[in-house]
Amino acid sequence: MSGRTDNSRRLPTDDVRAAKPGRVTPPSPTPVAGAAPDPLLRPMAGAALGGIALFVLTAVALQFVRAELDWIRTPMSFYLLGDEGRWLQAGYVALACAIVALAVGWYRALPNPARSGAPTLLFLLAATGLGVAAFAPTAQACLPPTLWNWLHGVAAQTAFLCVTTAMLLQAWRLRVDRRWRRRFAVAFAVALVAFAGVWLLALWRELPRGLAQKVLIAIIVLWLATMSVWLWRDARTPG
Repeated sequence: MSGRTDNSRRLPTDDVRAAKPGRVTPPSPTPVAGAAPDPLLRPMAGAALGGIALFVLTAVALQFVRAELDWIRTPMSFYLLGDEGRWLQAGYVALACAIVALAVGWYRALPNPARSGAPTLLFLLAATGLGVAAFAPTAQACLPPTLWNWLHGVAAQTAFLCVTTAMLLQAWRLRVDRRWRRRFAVAFAVALVAFAGVWLLALWRELPRGLAQKVLIAIIVLWLATMSVWLWRDARTPG
């Protein structure tokens, strides 16, 4: 009787561990060689590059198509007018979408300590301003000013100021992450030039408006394209 009781209480060590889940030793985790690629980053980078390319093609082409406009003195806003302006409107929308894709892509690419909602929000505001400026016509000397003209001016200024500020903040965040720190100097330097260019364009009224604005746009587009290429090549999900 007592032997049977002893045998019934004697369990193998594995059975004891199985009977008490709290004492089970978990298996050792498999070491991870590196962070896995985020499957959404390359599509976002590709979408950004595509939108930037479409904007550049339409903007450059219209400098030749609209031969009646002096490209040195005429800002981009006047190329939005007329039937040919629809092509540039499409380019503006494509660039706005590219800015959104790049903003979201870089937010996902950086690890939590390096992430910030401020540049992302400013990029979204810049994209919104760009879209509004594309369809609200600019003021013309031969016509009385309208509310739409005022809206175009506010939207264009918002787009320039927000995108260059976002560029500075986004570049500054790169220094926090070891993987992206080597990109910080170039990204921040170009962003700083663009930010200074916005204020130079606003305060120095004697500058040829068309040429100065187009140089500033080229610097901004260069920064956006460079950041898109980096995102395409090197981005991985944060560990």
